[in-house]
Amino acid sequence: MQEAEELPAQLGTALPSVERLFDHLADAVYLIDPDTSCIVWGNRKAWESLGLSRDDVLDHSVLSLQKDVHGMPQWAQIADAIRGSDCFRFIGRHRHQQGHEVEVEVNTTRFTLDGREYFLSVARDITRRVAQEADAQWREKQLWFALNEAGDGLWDWEVSTGALFFSPQLKRMLGYGPDEMAPVLETWSHNVHPEDVQRVMAALQAHMQGKCFRYEAEYRIRNRDGHYLWVHDRGRVCDHDADGQPRRVVGMVQDISARKTLELQLQELATSDMLTGLANRRQGTDFLKAQVELCQRLGLPLGLAFIDIDNFKAINDLRGHLVGDKVIQRVGQVVKDGVRGSDLVCRWGGEEFIVIAPNTGIEPMGLVAEKLRLAVMRELASHVPPVTISVGVASAAGLSMDIPSLLEGADAALYKAKQGGRNRVALADQR
Repeated sequence: MQEAEELPAQLGTALPSVERLFDHLADAVYLIDPDTSCIVWGNRKAWESLGLSRDDVLDHSVLSLQKDVHGMPQWAQIADAIRGSDCFRFIGRHRHQQGHEVEVEVNTTRFTLDGREYFLSVARDITRRVAQEADAQWREKQLWFALNEAGDGLWDWEVSTGALFFSPQLKRMLGYGPDEMAPVLETWSHNVHPEDVQRVMAALQAHMQGKCFRYEAEYRIRNRDGHYLWVHDRGRVCDHDADGQPRRVVGMVQDISARKTLELQLQELATSDMLTGLANRRQGTDFLKAQVELCQRLGLPLGLAFIDIDNFKAINDLRGHLVGDKVIQRVGQVVKDGVRGSDLVCRWGGEEFIVIAPNTGIEPMGLVAEKLRLAVMRELASHVPPVTISVGVASAAGLSMDIPSLLEGADAALYKAKQGGRNRVALADQR
């Protein structure tokens, strides 16, 4: 009490009146008669916020100013609610003199003075806040719409409880309904492809341990019908507990099956012949280099056979290129079926094939070539014009073995077979 009495003296002047203090408030203040709902007093903001004068405000009641209170019965219910609470909060709209609405949040308390009851209402203009909230809600809806249309799935993992939220988009991606997929980590981890799961879990743990800026992985995950999708999964820890441990991790999953399939096809095309599915010249060259090094190191012979389809131009001229392509495909398949699994058959170019046979000398390679020649004649016996092959065989062993010599020897032997009348096998001269 002594401190309160000394305050005016400390300020050096008398305190301003209560009415003047209220006139400097940023919020509108109304003193209301509970029985009639009439406004009996208001501060400056009370009438300025509505485009009125002081006298105009005092001629109004709550019913004429507040658009969301209709009639005395509703006011009576609101008055009872005010009397039953320490502070009654109401969100409504005030009518402005110029015809527009003012969004307000009204907090009302009750008090008694000289035996008479009053309501004191403080109304705050929340028009800008409501507009900002509406804009934020609209933007959130737009964001969720964009995410939904993009088809990416979202996940939200609460590490401490193990709860894992799967978005409807993610469930749909995997073929499930919105009320399916148990919200636990195992629902996800048990469906990751067995060959990928260890790598994926290691990537997730590395991020959670702070070793990586974010978690990111490409892997296969099983959908509802048992097939596997390729997905690109990425996420980050977004919340930590008091000890600095990850508490929440969120991420996004994108279906990349189409892209991954194309990648695998391109990889296969890089080493496979598009027409026959056999190894192409690039893969054949790589295999030949590797086998030369291996056979040199182990002291083993390496056999090589050049195969050419006889008179192939005549087949194209008489039957057309589509038939010619089918002939190449059939010959390639016959040759592949006639050699060992450890041997490589590749399409060297055009109508030419090459067979690389590790640990095979020239005589055994000649026998293999003859078997292939007879097999082609048998499998394509009904073809018009006839389909036959000529084969040149070479072999080398020891440290003196080199790729150019092998290829030159087989090519020279093939030329010899063609010069000898075609549809035959010729062996390279031994050095």
